[in-house]
Amino acid sequence: MSATLTYRDKIAVLDLGDTENRFTPDSLAEITELLDTVIADGAHALVTTASGKFYSNGLDLDWLSAHGDRAEWYVAQVQSLLARLLTFPMPTAAAMPGHAFGAGAMLAIGHDVRVMREDRGYFCFPEADIRIPFTKGMAAIIQAKLTPKAAVASMTTGRRFGGPDALAYDIVDAVAAESAVTDTAVGLLAGLGPKDPGTIGAIKNVMYADAVSALTLPTV
Repeated sequence: MSATLTYRDKIAVLDLGDTENRFTPDSLAEITELLDTVIADGAHALVTTASGKFYSNGLDLDWLSAHGDRAEWYVAQVQSLLARLLTFPMPTAAAMPGHAFGAGAMLAIGHDVRVMREDRGYFCFPEADIRIPFTKGMAAIIQAKLTPKAAVASMTTGRRFGGPDALAYDIVDAVAAESAVTDTAVGLLAGLGPKDPGTIGAIKNVMYADAVSALTLPTV
């Protein structure tokens, strides 16, 4: 299925789908449109999740191979989504019921907090093993959110972090059973109450100014 949007009271829950949820041009446009809807609906917070065994497997490498002449445009679209989540004008949480790899893991990093399934699934930046260096923007968003120790452990090794391992490195904020991942993420945000979107957006833009700047640079 494609991405869908539902609500738990005033908390928007954006489900990325039940496939590998790679970022195709169509899915990027769809997610962008749904994020517009979340803001227009006056939601108090945002949770992103998925329905299958993947949260997101990141870049669509098959599409990139077939459209090499559009690689710069494509990576810029992905980075635009990452920058938008990083500065989204409300509290955000990523609820990961399964694998988060590469740019999919970066999408999770862009949220304020993260919840991961405790017994299965991996969080991984595989770039070191698949010979794809990080762009400046992608490195910047990771380093803006992770401790130096966690950044080195995740960015330079291709290491696959299970839930408890990711929690120990402060990559995620909580772990939960598969059936409770989204509920846990909603719970982390529900107690915050409504925040002024203009203020929250301004705060995040100041907090992450360097990362946002790097994400909007030319990618090649």
